[in-house]
Amino acid sequence: MRISRAPRTGESVSSEWITGDARVEELATPDGPSRTRVDSVRFAPGARTRWHRHPIGQVLVVTEGTGLVQRRGGEIETIGTGDAVLIEADEWHWHGATLDGAMTHLAIEELPEDGRTAQFGETVTDAEYSSRAGERTEPTPPVSRAIVMDQELPETLAAQRVEVRRITIAPRYAGGLHIHNGPVFGSIETGSAVYQIEGEPEAVLKPGDVFYEPEGVRIARFDAQEDGVTFLGYFLLADGVNPELAFPEA
Repeated sequence: MRISRAPRTGESVSSEWITGDARVEELATPDGPSRTRVDSVRFAPGARTRWHRHPIGQVLVVTEGTGLVQRRGGEIETIGTGDAVLIEADEWHWHGATLDGAMTHLAIEELPEDGRTAQFGETVTDAEYSSRAGERTEPTPPVSRAIVMDQELPETLAAQRVEVRRITIAPRYAGGLHIHNGPVFGSIETGSAVYQIEGEPEAVLKPGDVFYEPEGVRIARFDAQEDGVTFLGYFLLADGVNPELAFPEA
């Protein structure tokens, strides 16, 4: 067993193979009877490989960011964190980052016994690279805005202040049936939770999701899943009122 400690800086990939900037870290190299090679490759925005093919194929696993991949004769496909791409033996293809974001993937391949390596072809031109439907060719705007919730509130609500709390619930801990003494909005930061207002369908909340717990309404579930959950809670309060949580009997 050998352990390679982080952080690792890697090496720049040759311009003979890549358009743009990319760095590669060797995580596993063929040794003894093994012919498996594993690299971690980070593509800067706009960077991509040349057209190439592998004698026994290759597997790509995206570990960070969003990228693009295309096989000869196919459409350009978008891939993101967690996606895996199986490239067949001798299948011409290319892969890389998007125009406006970096992408890192693991590259896993078995090397043939006869010592053959990847064969590289022509460069992926700027026109080919940006031909994907919807691909942005203009700079990313410095500010973007999107409405994630538009929630009506009771007409009688008298809120003079908002208290914001960052709340963390341990993995697999069930919050239990509860009621708030005022409206509560929430935004998931990390992890996930099962959320359900009594009598309504349950939902799984993940990072970026928002939720609303009305005043006096029975919240049947707010149960952290295996990864726990951390969220921001926004408590709308009248003057002199503090947030209160009641746990009624089922």
